[in-house]
Parts: sequence; structure tokens; C-alpha cells
Amino acid sequence: MDDLINWVETERMLRDVWHWLPDAVSKIPTETWAELNVTVADPDAPYRPVTRFESLLEETTMLRYLRPEVALMDPCFDILCQQVDDGVDVTLIDRPKCHAYFLSMYPERSSELLQRDNFTVLEHDQLPPYGTGLLDERVIISCYEQDSGVVQAVVDTDVSVVREWAHSIYESYRSDARPIESKQLAE
Repeated sequence: MDDLINWVETERMLRDVWHWLPDAVSKIPTETWAELNVTVADPDAPYRPVTRFESLLEETTMLRYLRPEVALMDPCFDILCQQVDDGVDVTLIDRPKCHAYFLSMYPERSSELLQRDNFTVLEHDQLPPYGTGLLDERVIISCYEQDSGVVQAVVDTDVSVVREWAHSIYESYRSDARPIESKQLAE
């Protein structure tokens, strides 16, 4: 009965964000849905998904993120910097405009990060509408409002079928990603 209740509660949360999730999520066996942690923004707690991501970021020793987006990373920038300073291995793949934002808003700190061996930033022009993060043992799927880029939800899990899917998606985009152009770094 507990499993059924957990499954129904997760389904209710997923129902609100389903349209932002990748199609592959619909192929996840329903019996694993109770193992998905769904964190949704609402008017009383608009930063709840960012706070969840922040807590996961603080605990990881490795981060690979496809389309992390400004709305997710900017509030966590200090924690990301601290994690890199502490030796966490980070690779971010995002749109050139997102990298340009961080280079313009945090020029000194961004420049320092880019000099680190454990921090890699790549760009790609054709990313999916959602984010996919690989941490030590967890996968994060971040859902964004397409017009504004606002983080609407974060789904995280340690389910192996989701991890396999996320790893495959990440690697397919990583193979076509490129380093930031040197002219961006000089600006």
C-alpha cells in the first residue's frame, strides 16, 4: 500500500511538469516512478527546484550537465565555485548565450574557473529543451519554461534505467560540443 501511495503522489507531481520532460521519461517503467524525486516551483516557493539542485550539488564529487541554464546555475554559482575549488570535476554543456552571461557577470571568477583542470565548459547550438545532469549516483532532469528559462521543476533519481538514458543523451551532445571560442574568453 505504501508503494502505491508513493507512486500516486509522484504521478501527481509529474502530471504538472510532464509537458516539460523528455519523451524518454514516459518509457520509464511506472513501478520506478516512486523512486523519482519531483521538486516543483509554485507561487509560495518559486526557488524550490533550485534549492533542491543546490543541495545535490553540495554533496557531489562529479557533475556533468547538459543545458544547466542561467536560472538554475546563477543562484548556485558560489556553491559551484566552492565545489570546483574543493576538487569536484565539472563539465557543463550549454548554449553560447549562457556562457556569455557568466563571462560578463562574473568575469574574474569565470576566468579563474576556466583555468582549472577540473572545470570544463563546452557549448552547443542545438540543445534539448530540458537539462540533464549526471552526479555521483543521481541524475537530474531540469524543466524550464521555454519563453523565460525559469526553472519549473527538477526531477532527480538514482534509478539505473534513467541514469543509462541520461548518460547516453549527455554523451551524444558532448561528442558534438565544442570549447568556448577564445574571443569569448577575451571579452
